[in-house]
Amino acid sequence: MNENSFKRKNKLIEAALDEFSSHSYENASLNKIIKNAGISKGLFYYHFEDKKALYSFILETAAGYQVEFINKNMSEQQLKDKDIFEDLKIKFEISGKFAAANPKYYRFITMFIKENSNEINNELKSAVEGSNDLLLVQLIKNATKNGDFNKRFSNEFITKIMSYLFTNYFEIFNEEEDYELENILENAKNFVDFLKYGLGN
Repeated sequence: MNENSFKRKNKLIEAALDEFSSHSYENASLNKIIKNAGISKGLFYYHFEDKKALYSFILETAAGYQVEFINKNMSEQQLKDKDIFEDLKIKFEISGKFAAANPKYYRFITMFIKENSNEINNELKSAVEGSNDLLLVQLIKNATKNGDFNKRFSNEFITKIMSYLFTNYFEIFNEEEDYELENILENAKNFVDFLKYGLGN
């Protein structure tokens, strides 16, 4: 990809972020995205098959940036001798910093999470949740090995409870004020404390 093409694709991504973060997927206008990006329809279809492909790309990019940001800002020293609950608190805190540093991606991710009404979002959420489930299972295995959980709870029970709570986190905290950054951090802290004092040793 030459430099001009790269710049035009970046403009397209910026325009898509603006549109998808302020409108639902169904109401977002592909024509408006193309117009605001200052590109031709031909160039758009050179890069993406359709609106769904663009939306999926933005979601993957946003999620990738968030993971990269967390990993970059989380040192092994920070996690040394930390149990699963302190680990989660640190990750939530860094996720909050990501939101402050990348407001467009934060608004897009928030809009994506809040949407439940269309097939595309549900399809993409299923894929994301499936990947997250695998990460959570591994996290729980490591925490069990380290003795972070109360031994009276079976590993299967803990996995089911935590998987359900994480999957439905934004169903629990789904009021408009819950999406404000300060409240997201406060809810996350209380959520982890609830897990710790309900399940922790």
